[in-house]
Amino acid sequence: MSLDAATVLGFDFGLKRIGIAVGQTLTAAARPLVTVKTLDDQPDWNAIDRVIENWRPTRLIVGLPTQLDDSEHPLAAEVRQFAAELQQRYALPVELVDERLSSHEAAQIAVTAGRRRVVPHQRAAKETLDRIAAQVILETWLAEQSYGRRSL
Repeated sequence: MSLDAATVLGFDFGLKRIGIAVGQTLTAAARPLVTVKTLDDQPDWNAIDRVIENWRPTRLIVGLPTQLDDSEHPLAAEVRQFAAELQQRYALPVELVDERLSSHEAAQIAVTAGRRRVVPHQRAAKETLDRIAAQVILETWLAEQSYGRRSL
């Protein structure tokens, strides 16, 4: 990967909501962006279109759910289908990243960020956690990309 600055988007796919984060390859930093709801069991492609148009990413990163024993999560097939649809719709490279424990890490980040308590069954909390999970997924990918870089 080049050291040139490029915008990338990370996705935490779910059947009800999709968390999205934005990051930069040069800084290897990411931040939560938005949560998109699904409509009739389909991603809200119009909302995703607006995010893509606004941020103009060069690559899309999608979290692939994996079990602790390295087997795929039952949702993995739907995630792969979502990733394929992203690639087809936007003609951008799409990469899958192991997202195991990203939701747990997202909850920890939310608590550390000043929320006294995150109640995961509340809708607003779920949407926040989805965005932060997308950030964790994207940060995982960014860290993997910068691992081989040499210090100047």
